Amino acid sequence: MLKINENDKGVLRPVYNFAKSKKVKLYLVGGALRDLILNRKKDNPDFDFCLKKGAINFGRALAKQLKCGFVVLDEEHAACRLVKKINGKVHTFDFTDFRAPTLEKDLLHRDFTINSMAVRFEDVFSCKDLNALIVDPYSGRADLKSKIIRVTGKNSFKEDPLRILRAFSFSCMFGLALDKETLRLAKKEKHLISKVSSERIREELFKIFDSRTAHISLTVLDKLKILEIIFPEIKPMRGIGQGPYHHLDVWQHTLETLNQFELLLQALKQNLEISGYLSQELSSLRKRSSLLKLACILHDVGKPKALRREKGKIIFHGHERIGLGLARIICRRLKLANDEIRSLEKIVLWHLRPGYLADNGRPTERAIFRYFRDTGNDALAVLLLSLADQRATKGPLTTALSRVRHEKTVRALIRRLLNQNREKKPAPFLNGNDIMRKFKLASGPLIGKVLLALEEAQAIGKVKNKKGAFRLAATIIKRKK
Repeated sequence: MLKINENDKGVLRPVYNFAKSKKVKLYLVGGALRDLILNRKKDNPDFDFCLKKGAINFGRALAKQLKCGFVVLDEEHAACRLVKKINGKVHTFDFTDFRAPTLEKDLLHRDFTINSMAVRFEDVFSCKDLNALIVDPYSGRADLKSKIIRVTGKNSFKEDPLRILRAFSFSCMFGLALDKETLRLAKKEKHLISKVSSERIREELFKIFDSRTAHISLTVLDKLKILEIIFPEIKPMRGIGQGPYHHLDVWQHTLETLNQFELLLQALKQNLEISGYLSQELSSLRKRSSLLKLACILHDVGKPKALRREKGKIIFHGHERIGLGLARIICRRLKLANDEIRSLEKIVLWHLRPGYLADNGRPTERAIFRYFRDTGNDALAVLLLSLADQRATKGPLTTALSRVRHEKTVRALIRRLLNQNREKKPAPFLNGNDIMRKFKLASGPLIGKVLLALEEAQAIGKVKNKKGAFRLAATIIKRKK
């Protein structure tokens, strides 16, 4: 028996009571029914409704009644959204007018068959089995059972080109495959994506990144030449060989790095500390793990501009700094939050650093300290990307010895970092006021330089007490004056 649970009924009842008092006939449509059929539970459920006409006026009046947020989403199609926090969870309620004379024809304008189902809102509160009451003119339930994503109508992508990306995000979220006609239409209408706002593109991209199978979806998007519309920086990466240490060109290596990163995530999912770190939300419910997948895509984006040939060898010196600039442009284009931009920039800039540490034998305490200092909160992210990057590198000159050395170094650094995070950071022997009083100095850049040097010296064991700290500070000040 298909029924909406009592918690969701409690959330929906004020909407139902208000609609009943206004004698407005509502239909619950789309995702809520799809999730109900799939027995899929969301932490922050959203509910979509349609009515014959007057959606914006109805929504505005309901928002006033519920004392919640209200925004008009689309004046032309009479779409609005209400946002209300209930029992600590944020719920959204969307209302739209019919876009056709009848409900069935209105459902034809929805994106995919799995979202083109409806039920009378009043039936939600009956004791009847909703299986018998769902309006499903385009066989959405059959497509869910067959694990297929199919456009509801041939004009679906023309009505909203973002649906092309949404097809792939749904594919990732629900483990569904796009049918041949949907793929054909996606390829045919792909040029329309350039008309979609970057914010909407970003949201669908991160839904893909948030899944376990982003590599599969991005590979298909790449084959359809859709991905390069979103990231035109991809085009120059194609076909650029990387010498005997690599077996793939720059772009194919990039995709393989993402694949290796997703395999790494599965292997590490039992590690609660690493999983907790990757699950952190940097902004707007977007996880660090998803941002790291974007970093996989961008880590070598600077290679085409850095490409040089010297003495018959292909080199990419400085590609990480060129990549930093390009990553910054891409982040701003996608309108990422400042914290996300700073994190992604740092990952791209320092992604080679663990490899350098591994190549130079056992890293010194000073080198380790400086790595953790420079990468900050992104130290673990860089190390994980480095592992995936190395595993995606299988050229004839990439020896088993170098691979083992890299893995051993990176894993040792991860253990070191996790241990440091568990321990309380020791208090510094001196602070800025101590230095200014002792050496009769004014506040300024010199004090900061001294403190940084003292922090490093204490971390590597060069300074072990306050007396030693003053002695080193005196030496630094004398040298800097």
